[in-house]
Amino acid sequence: MPKKTPQPTTPPRERAFLVGVDLFQQKTHLSLEDSLNELTLLADTAGLDVVGELTQKLDKPHVKTYIGPGKVDELKMLVEETISQVVIFDDELSPRHQRELQLALGRNVRVLDRTALILDIFAQHAHTKEGMLQVELAQYEYYLPRLTGQWTHLERQAGGGGGRAGSTGGVGLRGPGETQLEVDKRAIRKRISHLKKELEKVSAHRNRYRAQRKRSRIPTVALVGYTNAGKSTLLNRLAKSEVYVADQLFATLDPTTRRVELPGGYQALITDTVGFIQKLPTTLIEAFHATLEEIVEADLLLHVVDISHPNALNQFNAVQETLDELGAHHIPVVTALNKMDRLRDPESARDAVSRFSKAVTISALDGSGMKDLLRLIQEELYETYTPVLVRLPYQQGALISLFHEAGQVERIEHGRGGVLMQGRIPGRLLAQFNNWQVSANTPEPEEEEEEI
Repeated sequence: MPKKTPQPTTPPRERAFLVGVDLFQQKTHLSLEDSLNELTLLADTAGLDVVGELTQKLDKPHVKTYIGPGKVDELKMLVEETISQVVIFDDELSPRHQRELQLALGRNVRVLDRTALILDIFAQHAHTKEGMLQVELAQYEYYLPRLTGQWTHLERQAGGGGGRAGSTGGVGLRGPGETQLEVDKRAIRKRISHLKKELEKVSAHRNRYRAQRKRSRIPTVALVGYTNAGKSTLLNRLAKSEVYVADQLFATLDPTTRRVELPGGYQALITDTVGFIQKLPTTLIEAFHATLEEIVEADLLLHVVDISHPNALNQFNAVQETLDELGAHHIPVVTALNKMDRLRDPESARDAVSRFSKAVTISALDGSGMKDLLRLIQEELYETYTPVLVRLPYQQGALISLFHEAGQVERIEHGRGGVLMQGRIPGRLLAQFNNWQVSANTPEPEEEEEEI
Protein backbone atom coordinates (compact mmCIF):
# COMPACT_ATOMS: atom_id res chain seq x y z
CA MET A 1 0.00 0.00 0.00
CA PRO A 2 1.28 3.51 -0.82
CA LYS A 3 2.35 5.56 2.15
CA LYS A 4 0.05 8.42 3.09
CA THR A 5 1.54 11.86 2.76
CA PRO A 6 1.68 13.40 6.24
CA GLN A 7 -0.68 16.36 6.51
CA PRO A 8 0.55 19.61 8.08
CA THR A 9 -0.66 19.95 11.64
CA THR A 10 -2.20 23.13 13.00
CA PRO A 11 -0.15 24.45 15.93
CA PRO A 12 -2.06 24.31 19.24
CA ARG A 13 -3.82 27.50 20.24
CA GLU A 14 -2.43 29.36 23.23
CA ARG A 15 -4.42 29.27 26.46
CA ALA A 16 -5.68 32.65 27.70
CA PHE A 17 -6.98 33.76 31.10
CA LEU A 18 -9.21 36.85 31.26
CA VAL A 19 -9.35 39.52 33.99
CA GLY A 20 -12.21 41.98 34.31
CA VAL A 21 -12.60 44.86 36.78
CA ASP A 22 -15.91 46.53 37.65
CA LEU A 23 -14.82 50.08 38.39
CA PHE A 24 -17.10 52.36 40.40
CA GLN A 25 -18.77 55.01 38.19
CA GLN A 26 -16.97 53.79 35.04
CA LYS A 27 -18.99 54.81 32.00
CA THR A 28 -19.71 51.71 29.93
CA HIS A 29 -22.50 50.41 27.69
CA LEU A 30 -22.02 46.76 28.68
CA SER A 31 -22.07 44.97 32.02
CA LEU A 32 -18.84 43.35 33.21
CA GLU A 33 -20.20 39.92 32.26
CA ASP A 34 -21.16 41.04 28.76
CA SER A 35 -17.84 42.86 28.30
CA LEU A 36 -15.93 39.68 29.23
CA ASN A 37 -18.09 37.70 26.79
CA GLU A 38 -17.04 40.17 24.10
CA LEU A 39 -13.40 39.86 25.19
CA THR A 40 -13.75 36.07 24.80
CA LEU A 41 -14.88 36.58 21.19
CA LEU A 42 -11.92 38.90 20.60
CA ALA A 43 -9.53 36.31 22.02
CA ASP A 44 -11.06 33.61 19.82
CA THR A 45 -10.67 35.87 16.77
CA ALA A 46 -7.00 36.34 17.71
CA GLY A 47 -6.53 32.55 17.82
CA LEU A 48 -6.58 32.05 21.61
CA ASP A 49 -8.52 29.59 23.77
CA VAL A 50 -10.03 31.16 26.89
CA VAL A 51 -9.67 28.79 29.87
CA GLY A 52 -10.90 30.96 32.73
CA GLU A 53 -11.62 34.41 34.09
CA LEU A 54 -11.19 36.46 37.25
CA THR A 55 -13.19 39.53 38.28
CA GLN A 56 -12.96 42.20 40.95
CA LYS A 57 -14.94 45.26 42.02
CA LEU A 58 -12.86 48.36 42.76
CA ASP A 59 -13.43 52.06 43.41
CA LYS A 60 -10.34 52.79 41.31
CA PRO A 61 -7.46 50.77 39.82
CA HIS A 62 -4.67 49.73 42.17
CA VAL A 63 -1.72 52.08 41.67
CA LYS A 64 0.80 49.30 40.96
CA THR A 65 -1.00 46.25 39.59
CA TYR A 66 -4.49 47.52 38.53
CA ILE A 67 -6.10 44.74 40.61
CA GLY A 68 -5.39 44.37 44.32
CA PRO A 69 -2.33 42.46 45.64
CA GLY A 70 -4.52 39.62 46.92
CA LYS A 71 -6.12 39.25 43.51
CA VAL A 72 -2.68 39.19 41.88
CA ASP A 73 -1.74 36.21 44.07
CA GLU A 74 -5.04 34.51 43.20
CA LEU A 75 -4.48 35.23 39.50
CA LYS A 76 -1.00 33.73 39.60
CA MET A 77 -2.36 30.54 41.19
CA LEU A 78 -5.18 30.24 38.64
CA VAL A 79 -2.80 30.84 35.74
CA GLU A 80 -0.57 28.02 36.98
CA GLU A 81 -3.55 25.68 37.50
CA THR A 82 -4.94 26.30 33.99
CA ILE A 83 -1.48 26.31 32.35
CA SER A 84 -2.28 29.66 30.74
CA GLN A 85 0.32 31.33 28.54
CA VAL A 86 -1.52 34.66 28.16
CA VAL A 87 -3.38 36.90 30.62
CA ILE A 88 -5.69 39.50 29.07
CA PHE A 89 -7.15 42.46 30.98
CA ASP A 90 -10.46 43.87 29.76
CA ASP A 91 -9.26 47.48 30.12
CA GLU A 92 -6.17 49.32 28.92
CA LEU A 93 -3.26 48.95 31.33
CA SER A 94 -0.76 51.70 32.00
CA PRO A 95 2.91 50.91 31.28
CA ARG A 96 3.52 50.57 35.03
CA HIS A 97 0.56 48.21 35.53
CA GLN A 98 1.79 46.03 32.71
CA ARG A 99 5.37 46.00 34.00
CA GLU A 100 4.42 45.13 37.59
CA LEU A 101 1.97 42.42 36.52
CA GLN A 102 4.59 40.91 34.22
CA LEU A 103 7.05 40.75 37.11
CA ALA A 104 4.44 39.18 39.39
CA LEU A 105 3.29 36.52 36.90
CA GLY A 106 6.72 35.65 35.51
CA ARG A 107 8.35 35.63 32.09
CA ASN A 108 6.50 32.54 30.88
CA VAL A 109 3.16 34.41 30.90
CA ARG A 110 2.40 37.29 28.52
CA VAL A 111 0.31 40.14 29.93
CA LEU A 112 -1.93 41.89 27.41
CA ASP A 113 -4.82 44.34 27.65
CA ARG A 114 -7.86 44.84 25.44
CA THR A 115 -6.05 47.42 23.31
CA ALA A 116 -3.08 45.13 22.58
CA LEU A 117 -5.48 42.29 21.70
CA ILE A 118 -7.44 44.46 19.25
CA LEU A 119 -4.19 45.69 17.70
CA ASP A 120 -3.13 42.07 17.18
CA ILE A 121 -6.44 41.27 15.46
CA PHE A 122 -6.13 44.36 13.26
CA ALA A 123 -2.60 43.31 12.28
CA GLN A 124 -3.94 39.91 11.17
CA HIS A 125 -6.81 41.38 9.14
CA ALA A 126 -5.21 44.40 7.43
CA HIS A 127 -4.42 43.53 3.80
CA THR A 128 -4.14 46.79 1.87
CA LYS A 129 -1.15 49.13 2.08
CA GLU A 130 -3.29 51.73 3.87
CA GLY A 131 -4.61 49.25 6.41
CA MET A 132 -1.16 47.91 7.21
CA LEU A 133 0.25 51.44 7.60
CA GLN A 134 -2.58 52.36 9.98
CA VAL A 135 -2.15 49.26 12.12
CA GLU A 136 1.63 49.63 12.27
CA LEU A 137 1.29 53.26 13.39
CA ALA A 138 -1.21 52.31 16.10
CA GLN A 139 1.06 49.52 17.33
CA TYR A 140 4.14 51.74 17.58
CA GLU A 141 2.24 54.51 19.37
CA TYR A 142 0.85 51.96 21.82
CA TYR A 143 4.15 50.20 22.54
CA LEU A 144 6.45 53.26 22.65
CA PRO A 145 5.63 54.24 26.28
CA ARG A 146 5.77 50.55 27.25
CA LEU A 147 9.28 49.92 25.94
CA THR A 148 10.87 50.34 29.36
CA GLY A 149 9.49 46.99 30.47
CA GLN A 150 11.57 45.22 27.83
CA TRP A 151 14.87 46.36 29.38
CA THR A 152 14.40 45.86 33.13
CA HIS A 153 17.06 43.12 33.21
CA LEU A 154 19.64 45.58 31.83
CA GLU A 155 18.54 48.40 34.11
CA ARG A 156 19.48 46.30 37.13
CA GLN A 157 23.00 45.86 35.72
CA ALA A 158 23.54 49.47 34.71
CA GLY A 159 24.85 52.47 36.59
CA GLY A 160 27.46 52.81 39.29
CA GLY A 161 27.49 53.38 43.04
CA GLY A 162 24.28 51.41 43.57
CA GLY A 163 22.26 53.85 41.43
CA ARG A 164 19.76 52.69 38.79
CA ALA A 165 20.27 53.19 35.05
CA GLY A 166 19.90 56.76 33.93
CA SER A 167 20.70 58.25 37.34
CA THR A 168 22.33 61.65 37.03
CA GLY A 169 23.77 61.53 40.57
CA GLY A 170 27.58 61.49 40.82
CA VAL A 171 29.27 60.97 37.46
CA GLY A 172 26.03 60.79 35.48
CA LEU A 173 26.91 57.64 33.57
CA ARG A 174 24.45 55.87 31.29
CA GLY A 175 24.16 52.12 31.46
CA PRO A 176 23.98 49.85 28.37
CA GLY A 177 20.32 49.08 28.98
CA GLU A 178 19.24 52.69 28.93
CA THR A 179 21.43 53.44 25.93
CA GLN A 180 19.78 50.65 23.95
CA LEU A 181 16.37 51.81 25.13
CA GLU A 182 16.98 55.36 23.93
CA VAL A 183 18.22 54.06 20.57
CA ASP A 184 15.08 51.99 20.19
CA LYS A 185 12.83 54.89 21.15
CA ARG A 186 14.50 57.19 18.63
CA ALA A 187 14.11 54.55 15.92
CA ILE A 188 10.42 54.10 16.75
CA ARG A 189 9.75 57.85 16.81
CA LYS A 190 11.43 58.11 13.41
CA ARG A 191 9.27 55.28 12.10
CA ILE A 192 6.11 56.89 13.54
CA SER A 193 6.98 60.16 11.76
CA HIS A 194 7.50 58.27 8.48
CA LEU A 195 4.19 56.39 8.85
CA LYS A 196 2.28 59.61 9.52
CA LYS A 197 3.72 61.17 6.35
CA GLU A 198 2.74 58.09 4.34
CA LEU A 199 -0.78 58.21 5.76
CA GLU A 200 -1.01 61.92 4.90
CA LYS A 201 -0.39 60.91 1.28
CA VAL A 202 -3.15 58.30 1.58
CA SER A 203 -5.48 60.91 3.06
CA ALA A 204 -4.68 63.33 0.20
CA HIS A 205 -5.41 60.57 -2.33
CA ARG A 206 -8.73 59.83 -0.59
CA ASN A 207 -9.63 63.52 -0.63
CA ARG A 208 -9.03 63.66 -4.40
CA TYR A 209 -11.09 60.49 -4.86
CA ARG A 210 -13.93 61.91 -2.74
CA ALA A 211 -13.83 65.17 -4.71
CA GLN A 212 -14.27 63.16 -7.94
CA ARG A 213 -17.24 61.33 -6.42
CA LYS A 214 -18.84 64.60 -5.34
CA ARG A 215 -18.43 66.00 -8.86
CA SER A 216 -20.24 62.94 -10.18
CA ARG A 217 -23.19 64.01 -7.97
CA ILE A 218 -23.70 60.39 -6.87
CA PRO A 219 -24.39 60.50 -3.10
CA THR A 220 -22.27 58.42 -0.74
CA VAL A 221 -23.54 56.18 2.06
CA ALA A 222 -21.23 54.93 4.83
CA LEU A 223 -22.04 51.59 6.43
CA VAL A 224 -21.43 51.86 10.17
CA GLY A 225 -22.16 49.56 13.06
CA TYR A 226 -20.81 47.39 15.83
CA THR A 227 -18.30 44.80 14.70
CA ASN A 228 -19.89 41.60 13.39
CA ALA A 229 -23.26 43.31 12.86
CA GLY A 230 -23.33 42.10 9.23
CA LYS A 231 -22.18 45.18 7.31
CA SER A 232 -20.11 43.29 4.71
CA THR A 233 -22.90 40.76 4.16
CA LEU A 234 -25.33 43.63 3.62
CA LEU A 235 -22.99 45.36 1.14
CA ASN A 236 -22.71 42.10 -0.81
CA ARG A 237 -26.50 41.80 -0.87
CA LEU A 238 -27.13 45.40 -1.95
CA ALA A 239 -24.36 45.60 -4.54
CA LYS A 240 -24.40 41.93 -5.64
CA SER A 241 -20.66 41.84 -4.87
CA GLU A 242 -18.32 39.47 -3.04
CA VAL A 243 -16.70 41.41 -0.19
CA TYR A 244 -14.93 39.11 2.30
CA VAL A 245 -17.28 37.95 5.07
CA ALA A 246 -16.54 35.92 8.20
CA ASP A 247 -18.45 35.25 11.41
CA GLN A 248 -15.84 36.90 13.63
CA LEU A 249 -14.98 40.32 15.01
CA PHE A 250 -13.16 42.76 12.71
CA ALA A 251 -13.28 40.40 9.71
CA THR A 252 -12.73 43.36 7.37
CA LEU A 253 -10.76 46.54 8.07
CA ASP A 254 -10.13 48.15 4.72
CA PRO A 255 -12.95 50.33 3.31
CA THR A 256 -14.71 48.95 0.23
CA THR A 257 -16.98 51.06 -2.00
CA ARG A 258 -19.66 49.66 -4.32
CA ARG A 259 -22.29 51.27 -6.57
CA VAL A 260 -25.88 50.39 -5.61
CA GLU A 261 -29.07 50.85 -7.65
CA LEU A 262 -31.92 52.58 -5.79
CA PRO A 263 -35.65 52.70 -6.66
CA GLY A 264 -36.66 55.18 -9.36
CA GLY A 265 -33.41 54.83 -11.31
CA TYR A 266 -31.32 56.58 -8.65
CA GLN A 267 -27.85 55.45 -7.57
CA ALA A 268 -25.64 55.63 -4.49
CA LEU A 269 -22.07 54.69 -3.58
CA ILE A 270 -21.99 52.59 -0.39
CA THR A 271 -18.76 52.21 1.58
CA ASP A 272 -18.15 49.50 4.18
CA THR A 273 -16.08 50.82 7.11
CA VAL A 274 -14.30 49.29 10.10
CA GLY A 275 -16.63 47.93 12.78
CA PHE A 276 -16.86 49.73 16.11
CA ILE A 277 -16.59 48.15 19.54
CA GLN A 278 -16.88 49.18 23.17
CA LYS A 279 -13.66 50.74 24.51
CA LEU A 280 -12.30 51.25 20.98
CA PRO A 281 -8.71 52.38 21.63
CA THR A 282 -8.01 56.07 21.05
CA THR A 283 -4.79 55.18 19.20
CA LEU A 284 -6.85 53.20 16.70
CA ILE A 285 -9.32 56.02 16.11
CA GLU A 286 -6.38 58.37 15.47
CA ALA A 287 -4.49 55.89 13.26
CA PHE A 288 -7.58 55.07 11.20
CA HIS A 289 -8.38 58.75 10.66
CA ALA A 290 -8.00 58.48 6.87
CA THR A 291 -10.47 55.60 6.74
CA LEU A 292 -12.90 57.14 9.21
CA GLU A 293 -13.01 60.27 7.05
CA GLU A 294 -15.25 58.18 4.78
CA ILE A 295 -17.83 58.35 7.57
CA VAL A 296 -17.53 62.07 8.30
CA GLU A 297 -17.70 62.97 4.58
CA ALA A 298 -20.68 60.69 3.77
CA ASP A 299 -24.07 62.05 2.70
CA LEU A 300 -25.89 59.39 4.72
CA LEU A 301 -24.99 56.87 7.43
CA LEU A 302 -26.50 53.38 7.25
CA HIS A 303 -26.25 52.08 10.81
CA VAL A 304 -26.43 48.27 10.84
CA VAL A 305 -27.60 46.75 14.14
CA ASP A 306 -27.54 43.05 15.03
CA ILE A 307 -31.09 42.90 16.38
CA SER A 308 -30.58 39.27 17.48
CA HIS A 309 -27.86 40.29 19.94
CA PRO A 310 -29.04 40.60 23.58
CA ASN A 311 -27.16 43.91 23.87
CA ALA A 312 -28.36 45.37 20.56
CA LEU A 313 -29.47 48.69 22.07
CA ASN A 314 -26.23 49.10 24.06
CA GLN A 315 -24.18 48.35 20.94
CA PHE A 316 -26.23 50.93 19.02
CA ASN A 317 -25.52 53.55 21.70
CA ALA A 318 -21.80 52.69 21.73
CA VAL A 319 -21.60 53.29 17.97
CA GLN A 320 -23.57 56.54 18.20
CA GLU A 321 -21.20 57.77 20.92
CA THR A 322 -18.18 57.04 18.72
CA LEU A 323 -19.84 58.78 15.75
CA ASP A 324 -20.36 61.86 17.91
CA GLU A 325 -16.66 61.79 18.88
CA LEU A 326 -15.77 61.66 15.18
CA GLY A 327 -17.93 64.73 14.48
CA ALA A 328 -20.52 62.86 12.40
CA HIS A 329 -23.56 63.82 14.49
CA HIS A 330 -24.90 66.14 11.77
CA ILE A 331 -25.16 63.42 9.08
CA PRO A 332 -28.60 61.84 8.48
CA VAL A 333 -28.91 58.23 9.67
CA VAL A 334 -30.95 55.24 8.48
CA THR A 335 -30.98 52.19 10.77
CA ALA A 336 -31.04 48.60 9.46
CA LEU A 337 -32.08 46.11 12.15
CA ASN A 338 -30.26 43.09 10.76
CA LYS A 339 -30.29 39.31 11.41
CA MET A 340 -34.02 39.07 12.02
CA ASP A 341 -33.74 35.57 10.52
CA ARG A 342 -32.06 34.51 13.78
CA LEU A 343 -35.01 35.54 15.92
CA ARG A 344 -37.55 32.98 17.07
CA ASP A 345 -40.22 35.68 16.97
CA PRO A 346 -39.60 38.10 14.05
CA GLU A 347 -42.42 40.29 15.34
CA SER A 348 -40.20 41.27 18.28
CA ALA A 349 -37.81 42.92 15.79
CA ARG A 350 -40.63 44.88 14.22
CA ASP A 351 -41.70 46.02 17.69
CA ALA A 352 -38.15 47.31 18.24
CA VAL A 353 -38.33 49.60 15.20
CA SER A 354 -39.98 52.33 17.25
CA ARG A 355 -36.89 52.54 19.50
CA PHE A 356 -34.59 53.45 16.61
CA SER A 357 -34.56 56.43 14.25
CA LYS A 358 -35.69 55.77 10.66
CA ALA A 359 -35.37 52.01 11.07
CA VAL A 360 -36.33 48.99 8.98
CA THR A 361 -35.98 45.28 9.80
CA ILE A 362 -33.90 43.17 7.39
CA SER A 363 -31.93 39.98 6.95
CA ALA A 364 -28.81 40.55 4.86
CA LEU A 365 -28.39 36.78 4.75
CA ASP A 366 -31.70 35.83 3.10
CA GLY A 367 -32.51 39.21 1.54
CA SER A 368 -35.74 39.98 3.39
CA GLY A 369 -36.49 43.67 3.90
CA MET A 370 -34.10 44.82 1.14
CA LYS A 371 -36.79 46.63 -0.86
CA ASP A 372 -37.91 48.57 2.21
CA LEU A 373 -34.31 49.47 3.06
CA LEU A 374 -33.46 50.67 -0.45
CA ARG A 375 -36.65 52.74 -0.55
CA LEU A 376 -35.78 54.35 2.80
CA ILE A 377 -32.25 55.16 1.58
CA GLN A 378 -33.63 56.63 -1.66
CA GLU A 379 -36.15 58.79 0.23
CA GLU A 380 -33.50 60.07 2.62
CA LEU A 381 -31.04 60.89 -0.17
CA TYR A 382 -33.37 62.30 -2.78
CA GLU A 383 -36.74 63.17 -1.25
CA THR A 384 -36.10 64.42 2.28
CA TYR A 385 -35.49 68.18 2.26
CA THR A 386 -34.27 70.32 5.16
CA PRO A 387 -35.05 74.03 5.51
CA VAL A 388 -31.95 76.25 5.51
CA LEU A 389 -30.98 79.92 5.48
CA VAL A 390 -27.44 80.59 4.30
CA ARG A 391 -25.33 83.59 3.35
CA LEU A 392 -22.89 82.45 0.67
CA PRO A 393 -19.91 84.56 -0.47
CA TYR A 394 -19.73 84.97 -4.24
CA GLN A 395 -16.49 82.98 -4.15
CA GLN A 396 -18.62 79.94 -3.22
CA GLY A 397 -20.12 79.76 -6.69
CA ALA A 398 -20.22 75.96 -6.64
CA LEU A 399 -22.46 75.97 -3.55
CA ILE A 400 -24.71 78.65 -5.01
CA SER A 401 -25.14 76.53 -8.14
CA LEU A 402 -25.69 73.39 -6.05
CA PHE A 403 -28.49 75.10 -4.10
CA HIS A 404 -30.19 76.06 -7.38
CA GLU A 405 -29.73 72.62 -8.95
CA ALA A 406 -30.53 70.26 -6.07
CA GLY A 407 -32.54 72.43 -3.70
CA GLN A 408 -35.76 74.43 -3.65
CA VAL A 409 -35.01 78.17 -3.53
CA GLU A 410 -37.73 80.19 -1.79
CA ARG A 411 -35.91 83.50 -1.30
CA ILE A 412 -32.72 85.02 -2.67
CA GLU A 413 -31.14 88.41 -1.94
CA HIS A 414 -27.90 89.66 -3.50
CA GLY A 415 -25.72 91.82 -1.28
CA ARG A 416 -22.33 93.46 -1.51
CA GLY A 417 -20.35 90.47 -0.15
CA GLY A 418 -22.52 87.56 -1.17
CA VAL A 419 -25.99 86.14 -1.61
CA LEU A 420 -28.59 85.29 1.04
CA MET A 421 -30.45 82.12 0.08
CA GLN A 422 -33.41 80.56 1.87
CA GLY A 423 -35.16 77.35 0.94
CA ARG A 424 -34.89 73.59 1.27
CA ILE A 425 -32.06 71.24 0.33
CA PRO A 426 -31.66 67.44 0.46
CA GLY A 427 -30.51 66.32 3.91
CA ARG A 428 -27.46 64.66 2.35
CA LEU A 429 -26.16 68.08 1.23
CA LEU A 430 -26.70 69.88 4.52
CA ALA A 431 -23.12 69.37 5.76
CA GLN A 432 -21.72 71.30 2.79
CA PHE A 433 -23.68 74.41 3.85
CA ASN A 434 -23.02 74.19 7.61
CA ASN A 435 -20.33 76.91 7.65
CA TRP A 436 -22.61 79.42 5.96
CA GLN A 437 -25.88 78.96 7.86
CA VAL A 438 -27.36 82.01 9.58
CA SER A 439 -30.43 82.61 11.72
CA ALA A 440 -33.39 84.66 10.58
CA ASN A 441 -32.39 87.39 13.05
CA THR A 442 -28.78 87.68 11.90
CA PRO A 443 -28.23 91.24 10.65
CA GLU A 444 -26.76 91.99 7.23
CA PRO A 445 -22.97 92.55 7.42
CA GLU A 446 -22.27 96.24 7.71
CA GLU A 447 -20.75 97.82 4.63
CA GLU A 448 -17.56 99.74 5.23
CA GLU A 449 -17.87 103.48 4.62
CA GLU A 450 -15.66 104.83 1.88
CA GLU A 451 -13.14 107.37 3.08
CA ILE A 452 -13.49 110.84 1.51
